[in-house]
Amino acid sequence: MDHDHVQPSYYITTPIYYVNAAPHLGTSYTSVMADVQARLRRALGYNVLFLTGTDEHGEKVADAAAEHGMSPQEWCDSLVPAFKDLLTMLDITNDDFIRTTEERHTKAVQHLWNVMLENGYVYKGSYDGWYCVPEETYFTDTQVRHADEERGTEGQHLCPDCGRPLEKRSEESWFFKLSAFQEPLLELYRTNPHFVEPEIRRNEVVSFVEGGLNDLSISRTTFDWGIPLPFDGKHVTYVWFDALINYITAVGYGVDAEEFAYRWPANAHLVGKDIIRFHCVIWPAMLMAAGLEVPGEVFAHGFLTVKNDETGEVKKMSKSLGNVISPETVVDLLGVDGYRYYFMTDVKPGTDGAISWGRMEQVYNTDLANSWGNLVSRTLNMSAKYFDGRTPVLPEGWDTEENPLSAIADGLVDRYVEKMGRFAYDEGAAEVMDLVHAANGYIEDMQPWALAKDPVNAGQLARVIGNLLEAIRISAHLLAPIMPRTSPEVLRRMGAEAEVGRDLREACSWGQLPQGVEVTKGDALFPRLVSDDKAQKGDKKKAAKQK
Repeated sequence: MDHDHVQPSYYITTPIYYVNAAPHLGTSYTSVMADVQARLRRALGYNVLFLTGTDEHGEKVADAAAEHGMSPQEWCDSLVPAFKDLLTMLDITNDDFIRTTEERHTKAVQHLWNVMLENGYVYKGSYDGWYCVPEETYFTDTQVRHADEERGTEGQHLCPDCGRPLEKRSEESWFFKLSAFQEPLLELYRTNPHFVEPEIRRNEVVSFVEGGLNDLSISRTTFDWGIPLPFDGKHVTYVWFDALINYITAVGYGVDAEEFAYRWPANAHLVGKDIIRFHCVIWPAMLMAAGLEVPGEVFAHGFLTVKNDETGEVKKMSKSLGNVISPETVVDLLGVDGYRYYFMTDVKPGTDGAISWGRMEQVYNTDLANSWGNLVSRTLNMSAKYFDGRTPVLPEGWDTEENPLSAIADGLVDRYVEKMGRFAYDEGAAEVMDLVHAANGYIEDMQPWALAKDPVNAGQLARVIGNLLEAIRISAHLLAPIMPRTSPEVLRRMGAEAEVGRDLREACSWGQLPQGVEVTKGDALFPRLVSDDKAQKGDKKKAAKQK
């Protein structure tokens, strides 16, 4: 492994996605969210490791494989390409893709089992209780009784999480002493309140742990599709226990001490709100049991729901309702950067987001076509027209003169990084859009077309266009983590392609505009969408022609 450890490390993960069905908007949402942070951190000078992957063990996978007449491994192998294709389609820059069926993972899991056994946190017993196959979760009699009472389904023994019937199971099992970690966990939430974000999820986790913790059954004997215990071969590791360990497998746990010391603890795990107990209760307890540090933060995002544009009704996305939106159809409509911008700025991170075709079109047209795209094309056109196809050459000291755009740009990178760094992407993007809107207003106020009519105003015209180009240059750098295709294109069109990938803080100081270099006008970055059936299906060429 390459040990280039001069830069500070930044390690971010998505959950590993379960291979029982094709990837959907929810999986791509988490991946894009992690990608934006990974790109931002690289631009800030970190050595980033961005991990994603697939969770391939457990009874559900074995059952699905059998239904399709395949071995579990063949079944997983047939599904993984769809997850990798989605990452490619959305310009996701993951550095690693882990599969829990890989040998490196088996080794890490077995190493952790041995450490926990030595430390006295696992023991053999027998499990007798309720099991939900779809959720792959065990429940106590008390949990099941309470859930049935709440629902008015007494005596039916339905899953507290999904409401489907539970199976009564009795088998020999290895247990993890989760009960030993109630106090250490509560202490963790107290001393590091950012460990679980946002606050609403932290409160849920705290009250769950305050209610007391039961030891966990973490091995199975009724099937063999899983990682065998190193000291008890007829048991395989319970799928959730195995899955969580992927985060340390990928950074050399038990194999590469130097890499592990550099990368661990992870800076951030991104997860959906439905799996916070695993990530915020069980996982830190497992790490404590093994004498390892806990991650810096677990950020739980909400669910994507679908809003009917006509009725305003908001529903969960589900196959049975026929309202599942595939990532591909959204990319067809908005393009990759439009897709990323919409989901990262219009869905408030950490809350459930109601998405709709009408809203997608509105955000795309308002922010990207009318504001950002329009600013770029108008300014580049004027620069080309008034300065012989080039950017203006500016008088000495132009960058220190007061103007409304440099005033907003001052400190912008710090405001932006603070918000983006805590996953408030909507707020971070809004900081940049403030500069974009101000630049559009500046065009109307300064009326460069009027200045251009009289050679006396040549110096003033150069300053106005220079200020606009400089606002665009800085905005392009700041929008790049969210829109990685169009930002480099904008910089290229204004002769600043050498800046692509520059250190973000350096790049965003006012006054570095390349002067007297060639300008390329180019096509519209974001052709307006027109609401008719054709445009609704994402036919941007037809939409563009109707302008």
